[in-house]
Amino acid sequence: MASGVSAGRDPYDEEAAGRRPLELDGRDAAAAASSSDHRPGSVIPRYQVGSMKGDTSSRYAEGSRLLSTDDVRKSKPGSRYYTAFGVDLSPDNMAVAIVYFVQGVLGLARLAVSFYLKDDLHLDPAETAVVSGFSSLPWLIKPLYGFISDSIPLFGYRRRSYLFLSGLLGALSWSLMATVVSSKYSAASSILLGSLSVAFSDVVVDSMVVERARGESQSTSGSLQSLCWGSSAFGGIVSSYFSGSFVDTYGVRFVFGVTAFLPLMTSAVAVLVNEHRIPPGERTILLSGSGFVESSKQHVRQLWTSVKQPNIFLPTLFIFLWQATPQSDSAMFFFITNKLGFTPEFLGRVKLVTSIASLLGVGLYNYFLKEIPLRKIFLVTTIIGSVLGMTQVLLVTGLNRQFGISDEWFSIGDSLIITVLGQASFMPVLVLAAKLCPPGMEATLFATLMSISNAGSVTGSLVGAGLTRVFGVTRDSFGNLPLLIVICNLSSLLPLPLLGLLPEESGGADNGEMKHN
Repeated sequence: MASGVSAGRDPYDEEAAGRRPLELDGRDAAAAASSSDHRPGSVIPRYQVGSMKGDTSSRYAEGSRLLSTDDVRKSKPGSRYYTAFGVDLSPDNMAVAIVYFVQGVLGLARLAVSFYLKDDLHLDPAETAVVSGFSSLPWLIKPLYGFISDSIPLFGYRRRSYLFLSGLLGALSWSLMATVVSSKYSAASSILLGSLSVAFSDVVVDSMVVERARGESQSTSGSLQSLCWGSSAFGGIVSSYFSGSFVDTYGVRFVFGVTAFLPLMTSAVAVLVNEHRIPPGERTILLSGSGFVESSKQHVRQLWTSVKQPNIFLPTLFIFLWQATPQSDSAMFFFITNKLGFTPEFLGRVKLVTSIASLLGVGLYNYFLKEIPLRKIFLVTTIIGSVLGMTQVLLVTGLNRQFGISDEWFSIGDSLIITVLGQASFMPVLVLAAKLCPPGMEATLFATLMSISNAGSVTGSLVGAGLTRVFGVTRDSFGNLPLLIVICNLSSLLPLPLLGLLPEESGGADNGEMKHN
C-alpha cells in the first residue's frame, strides 16, 4: 500500500517484511537492521523513517489482551505440547517463534538509527530514504540464501548452522555501529550487514514454516503465519518504549551496543531445530563438482518452472505493484522531529502503541479475516488505508489542533489505527506466498516470492525519495509535504484494477481448490 498504510518486516526486523504496518516493516527498510519482506518489518511507528512495506519483513491480541488462556493452551489430549493460536509449540516451532521475536526486539535500535542518520550524519529526507533502500538490498536476493541453505549443508546441517552464523553476523554489525562507524557510507554498510543477518535467518525459518503450511487450508496457514508475526510484534512491544528513552538518556552508540547482544538469541535457539546431521559421505557428494553443479541446475530449473506458472507469476506481479507505491515516511519523520519537536522518548511511546497495534492486527486477521477471500481483503484494506493515510495532512497543516486534538495524541491515535489495518492487510500476502510453494522448493521459492515483494517496497521507497526531492521537501522546508502525502496515498489505489490476478479462494480451501483467472 502507500505511505499511509503498509505492513511487513523491515531489514531491521525481517522481512520486516516487511509493507510497513502498514507502516514489515514487518519481515521493514532501514530503520534498524532487523522484517520483515522483510520480513517486512516488526512493526514501527508510522512516523518513523526507514520503514519497509512488507517484508516486511514485519506479525496477538484480541481486544486489549495479549496472550490469554484461549490463545496459549494445552493442545489435544495426549499431546506433549502447548498450543498458541492453534499451533503446537514444539521445539521447531519455538525456534521459529523466537527468531521472529528477535526480529521484533531488534526494533530497540530503530529510532537510534533514524536519529543517527538525521542528527549525527546530517542527512536530508531524500538521502535517508536512499540509505534505507540500499540497506534493504539483502532482502532482494533471498532466493540465493534459500538455495545455499537447501543445497550446501554447513557442518552437516542445512538449518541449524546457518541460524547460528546469522546471529553472529548480526552481533558483529551492531558492534560496528556502536564503535567505529562514523560516515553515511560506513553506516549504510553496517546496516546492510545487519540486514543480511536477519534476511538469512528469515529464509531459514520461513522454509520451516512453509514445510508445515504446504497442503494445509488457508485457515491453518494463517495460524502459522500469525504465530510468527505475533512473536515479532511481541518482540517489538518488549523493546519499544526503551528504544526512545535509551536514546534520550544514553545516546545512540549505547543503544547500538545493547542491540549487539540480541542477535545472539538466534544463534542460541539453533539447537532447538529438529534436524538430522547429514553424514560426511553424503555431504561430500552434495558438494562435489558434478553433484553440486547438477543440483544447482536442478534448483534453477525447478525455480523457473514454478515461477513462470500463471497461478504463481500473476499473484506475485500484483504483490510487487501493491508494494511499489511511493512512501513519504522519511519526510514525515523529519517533519515531526524538526518541526513538531517530537523527542526520542515520545517516539518510543508511539512505537510501543504501534507494536501493540501490530499484535492487534495479527489477532484481527487470525480471528476474523483468515476465512475471507484474498481479493476482498486487499480491496477493502487498500481503500480504507488510502483514506486514513490522508490524515497525515491534518497533522502537517495543524488542522488537528483546531479540533482540540494535540499533535501528540493525534499521532498516537493515527498510528494505532493505521498499524492495525496495515498488519491485518499484509498477513494474506504471507499466506498466499506460502501456499504457492511446491514440495522440495520451500526455502528457495518462498524466498523468491518475498524478494519480489521486498523489491516492490524498495522501489516504493526510492520513488518516494525522488518525489521528496522533486517537491523540495528538506530537513527544514515542508511547504509541499501535504501534496506529497496526498500523491503517495492516492497511488496506493493504482493496483486495485489488477485484483483479478489474485486467486479466488474461500477461507477453507486447500491448494487444490484455488481457482485463478
